[in-house]
Amino acid sequence: MSDSNFVDYVKIHCASGNGGAGSKHFLRTRSNAHGGPDGGDGGRGGHVILKGNSQLWTLLHLKFTKHLKAEHGGAGSRQLMHGANGKDVYIEVPLGTVARDAETGEFECEITDDGQTYILVPGGRGGLGNDHFKSSTRQAPKFAQPGEPGLEFWKVLELKLLADVGLVGFPNAGKSTLLSVISAAKPQIADYPFTTLVPNLGIVRYHDNRSFVMADIPGIIEGAHEGKGLGLRFLRHIERNSTLLFMVPADSKDIRKEYQILLNELTQYNPELLDKTRVLAITKSDLADEEIIGELKKDLPGIPTVFISSHKQTGLEKLKQTLWEELNRDVLYVTRDRE
Repeated sequence: MSDSNFVDYVKIHCASGNGGAGSKHFLRTRSNAHGGPDGGDGGRGGHVILKGNSQLWTLLHLKFTKHLKAEHGGAGSRQLMHGANGKDVYIEVPLGTVARDAETGEFECEITDDGQTYILVPGGRGGLGNDHFKSSTRQAPKFAQPGEPGLEFWKVLELKLLADVGLVGFPNAGKSTLLSVISAAKPQIADYPFTTLVPNLGIVRYHDNRSFVMADIPGIIEGAHEGKGLGLRFLRHIERNSTLLFMVPADSKDIRKEYQILLNELTQYNPELLDKTRVLAITKSDLADEEIIGELKKDLPGIPTVFISSHKQTGLEKLKQTLWEELNRDVLYVTRDRE
């Protein structure tokens, strides 16, 4: 997914349709020149509706579509004929899209399932025809309801990538290299910070035709939760990951400290991220001999840790096994309890 094709934030103006006016018609036939009211109701104005589409991965198709307007409802007619409902406007979005009010920032909905719909802006109700207002004392009402006006709002759509495993690490920690080695993804790789400017997704194959989705999130730096570096722009993608894979290179001055800085940035951004399962991968382990690795193991965080080398392709099978176990921890525990 190229940089220019990945869009995870759009602001759009949505306008629903006006409701149609009710009819003020009276029945007139050859045999009944002074019939009662028979005005029909107006049609509903069109809604603006979000709809989940599992085939979409970006909000690119909405980047240049700033204004979306639904049709107005049709007016009621004689013989109690109901006006046509205005045509709804469907906005197809990738799974993981969150909608907010642009002015207040208030959360409105999150689309997580294919085909899931949510009425983002409801259309105006159609007005009642004069037939509804007849009574024993008012047999010929010469009035009907107008339709309700539609609504107009600016909405913000944010995409949070749906992935099983999210890669967390400083720039040049080896995240993109790992993704390119254990999946078919081809992220941009270079020896300078912030090579990855957009999230990349890859499907990691495991045993017995099983697989999981891994997301390479652009590198975090200290102060990212305050907007430094690429900052808040990509931290939201981590919220959707089931397991977080922290990546720290073996030649780091202090592996535990670097891990704590990364964890602190996530905590400052959203404390609920602490509830996610975590795995630590010590990358570039081919640069350290067994003696150094032995020393490093003495001061590691208390989470599952795997030493890997994407370049030499060592430790990758153990890493995939560890990630699979963490992703299916609850299932594995239930199975063991039954045994």
